[in-house]
Amino acid sequence: MASDYYKILGVDKKASADEIKKAYRKLAMKYHPDRNKDNPEAETKFKEVGEAYAVLSDPEKRSQYDNFGSAGFRQRFSQEDIYRGSDISDILKEMGLGGDFFSRIFGGRGGGFRTYSAGGRPAGDPGMGGFDFGGPYGGPQPGPARGNDLIYELPLTLQEAFEGGDKMVTYRRGGQTAKVSVKIPPGITTGKKLRLAGKGDPGPPGGAGDGDLYIRVRVMDHPKFKRDGDDLETELEIPYTLAVLGGQAEVKTIDNKTLSVKIPKGAQNGTKLRLKGQGMPRFQASGRGDLYVKLKVAVPKKVTKRQKELLEQLAAEGL
Repeated sequence: MASDYYKILGVDKKASADEIKKAYRKLAMKYHPDRNKDNPEAETKFKEVGEAYAVLSDPEKRSQYDNFGSAGFRQRFSQEDIYRGSDISDILKEMGLGGDFFSRIFGGRGGGFRTYSAGGRPAGDPGMGGFDFGGPYGGPQPGPARGNDLIYELPLTLQEAFEGGDKMVTYRRGGQTAKVSVKIPPGITTGKKLRLAGKGDPGPPGGAGDGDLYIRVRVMDHPKFKRDGDDLETELEIPYTLAVLGGQAEVKTIDNKTLSVKIPKGAQNGTKLRLKGQGMPRFQASGRGDLYVKLKVAVPKKVTKRQKELLEQLAAEGL
């Protein structure tokens, strides 16, 4: 299979998650086998775009693919790893195409198959030749049945993403309600997935075990802070006189501290001031991003008689 995933989906290497998903939906619709019963090549194309989307839609896998290239990526990720946690089947169902993607391609549900070497050993065993047996539609052979992986979308406030900590999640598992505590790392971003091994659907007796639960994070917008990676931006309204003369003003941070910020003389509307280390914690790393304070020069809608007189005098002086 071709391994230039960006080329397969027809997207740029800087494509956003939405652009990647849009490209996949378009190509999946085009090459879906049920829509191409007289075109056997469509099955191969359908599998290619599915694999490309499974990698590029996952921030961690995409980063590994970008860093190590196709050959290096294949050394680190098995076929099972590539599809684990993917939302492909959900997308196809949303599009009305129906069926389970993983059953169609691999003869089993996502995560419920094993990759075997040409010598018949499970992938990763010493001495493997690095080739896969051809399963249904050219995929790997299915192994013992395993419980389904589950994906739970967890909305977080920006404050919760800043602080991290434990979050209780209630979800459906094996037809029943289950609860699990999820540890949220500080600084987590939208799209990150947290894996809880064995917390997915139970596997059948004698099978390969229970599936995994993937917590997919969605960080909601904040009314006062705008996030850009590890940096934050907030708006600070200042009076016209402070913008002209300069001075000090106070600003609130995401962790509810009040800091004094120096306003330079002649500050313009939209000027950004940087407060180093006052942004979001860096995800799984030390330090914090920065806080940018965007100045908004306030123009009063009403003035007193005395203020009007003073403004007229300033206008007469050319200000």
